[in-house]
Amino acid sequence: MDTYAAQAKFSAAETWLGFKQLLPLSFFVGAFGLAFGLAAAQTGLSEVEIAWMSALVFAGTSQFAALDMWGLQVPLMPLVITTFAINARHLLMGATLYPWLRYLPPLKRYGLMLFASDANWAMAMQSFYKGERALGLFFGGGLAIWSCWMLGTGIGLYFGSAIEDPVSIGLDMVLGCFLLAMLLGGRKDSRTLVIWLVAGSCSMLAYWWLPANSHVVVGALSGGLLGSIWMENSASPTSHLEKPKQDSP
Repeated sequence: MDTYAAQAKFSAAETWLGFKQLLPLSFFVGAFGLAFGLAAAQTGLSEVEIAWMSALVFAGTSQFAALDMWGLQVPLMPLVITTFAINARHLLMGATLYPWLRYLPPLKRYGLMLFASDANWAMAMQSFYKGERALGLFFGGGLAIWSCWMLGTGIGLYFGSAIEDPVSIGLDMVLGCFLLAMLLGGRKDSRTLVIWLVAGSCSMLAYWWLPANSHVVVGALSGGLLGSIWMENSASPTSHLEKPKQDSP
């Protein structure tokens, strides 16, 4: 069986494991959901509208950006462009997961991507590169984050004044520190180091000199382009995945 096809399988036990692994981080995400619920309620949006936004968009930064533009007359095109710029990294997440997702039926494939976030994507990719099955971890971790985000949003509609400014107590650094820890636990070779340095440098330059939020797209594309040009020194691009550590159920 094709290696990617074998790794595309996942079970309820693996989903539960992913849920438990990301649940501690998800509590901090819930604090941001609380702040969002409070801020959204102050814009005049109804509770139903706020709940649907969090459930279907599930992208904290872009949701806060949308609130900044919200008013009696919503600037549609700037809103679309800003949201796309902030969330463009999800296109790259989907591309990196496609070798495994393509073996799933469309409904399950897109259902999984609904719960995509930086944290569960990073955890899944780290496991994939170790030769392990990880779609269950991806789904379970995403469910944990989504559930706490929704819970936080609901609480914020009523009790959000308890944490009006999560940045002031350092909650904005939690996800960044988690992703840094995942990065340090991943591959450690000269190719990976150079790619991260180029992506980081290009992102910082874009942050300083280009329009707001463009640094997300510039950093991702520059690192991805370098990675596609500088191929791995191996007989096959999937050589690191030739022996999955888990068998299909």
